[in-house]
Amino acid sequence: MQFQKLYFKNQEGKRLAARLDLPLDEKPTAFAVFAHCFTCSKNYNAVVNINRALALHGIAVLRFDFTGLGESEGDFSETGFSTNVADLIAAADFLRDSYEPPRLLIGHSLGGAAVIHAAQRIPSAEAVSTIAAPAELKGLLRFIDGPPLEKLQREGEASINISGRDFKIKEQFLNDLKQDNMEEAIHALRRPLLIFHSPADQIVSIEQAAKIFTAARHPKSFISLDKADHLLANREDSLYVGSVLAAWASKYLKISERKYIQPELSDNRIIAHTGKTGFRTGIIANGHGLVADEPISVGGANSGPTPYDLLVSALGACTGMTIRMYADREKLPLDSSVVRLRHEKIHAEDCQDCEDPRSKIDFIEREIELQGDLDQPTRQRIFEVANRCPVHRTLASGSRIASKLKE
Repeated sequence: MQFQKLYFKNQEGKRLAARLDLPLDEKPTAFAVFAHCFTCSKNYNAVVNINRALALHGIAVLRFDFTGLGESEGDFSETGFSTNVADLIAAADFLRDSYEPPRLLIGHSLGGAAVIHAAQRIPSAEAVSTIAAPAELKGLLRFIDGPPLEKLQREGEASINISGRDFKIKEQFLNDLKQDNMEEAIHALRRPLLIFHSPADQIVSIEQAAKIFTAARHPKSFISLDKADHLLANREDSLYVGSVLAAWASKYLKISERKYIQPELSDNRIIAHTGKTGFRTGIIANGHGLVADEPISVGGANSGPTPYDLLVSALGACTGMTIRMYADREKLPLDSSVVRLRHEKIHAEDCQDCEDPRSKIDFIEREIELQGDLDQPTRQRIFEVANRCPVHRTLASGSRIASKLKE
């Protein structure tokens, strides 16, 4: 996945900061808008993880900061839920005018409620997904009740704390919550809806998801996030949401995953794309998405294994597979195998087989652990077979690489 840094203006003329997450070949099959949660920003890790999964399916996603949050202009205390909805519509209009109309709307928490409301004013939206979204805006009044509400009524503004963060609000925010017409908006949605929610959510209860599901028309789907928290702080939770959402959206947006991911399958089975900035490289290997990067110490972002890590990993994987195939064929009581590898450059004088004493050579140390009720002769036989794995032979014998510059 790569991204473009963008700006667009909302209905008040404020400049909102955005990122457009793009598929590797920059030829999206569909566009989407992501509305972040009340306490987050466009750069929240969960948002990025979800968008990365969508990009692998060819869906470009615009994520942006609401007015007064993150890098966007404006005073957050002057905003409310209606402002968020207006910002979301402005984002959709920007996509329509600059790229293509968005076909998918995604919203997290209060952003989920916003996409439900905004969908009626975004004709291009063909599907909607909510993550930990409330079915009743009035339920958020509990964050204001007590001293904050008294101060708001007395002074016209107050601070509230949500998920450990303080936010200054004014009467517009309170009035928006009181004018709660969520059930009507959900019922009028008339688009495929996918609801993600966790029964362990301490901010928006699982009962809110049930109310959304009940009020919505078919087709509608619900995915339980098990023990996930409201903000999807656990990386595995956001990755799971992204993968499920991508598969679901592909169905309703009629996107062919295989057609997108392998556009040049006839002559290129591995595609690597490095963007304009940094070393992060997206890789598509026979339809499987991978990422490579460099360590921070050499200017990378350490967002994935290095190219040498991937090379040595191939040897480890091939070794394990070769061992498994041999054990299965010979019906050996092998439970599992573990291959540990280490790569380094060594001076030629440390290698008796090297002809040029001025050069360095690649040295890969490999340790193979065999687990199971195996006698020593059998273990030795397996070890010898492991040394004949195809990748081992390729690395040991050397390869010819024919390169050409594409016109």
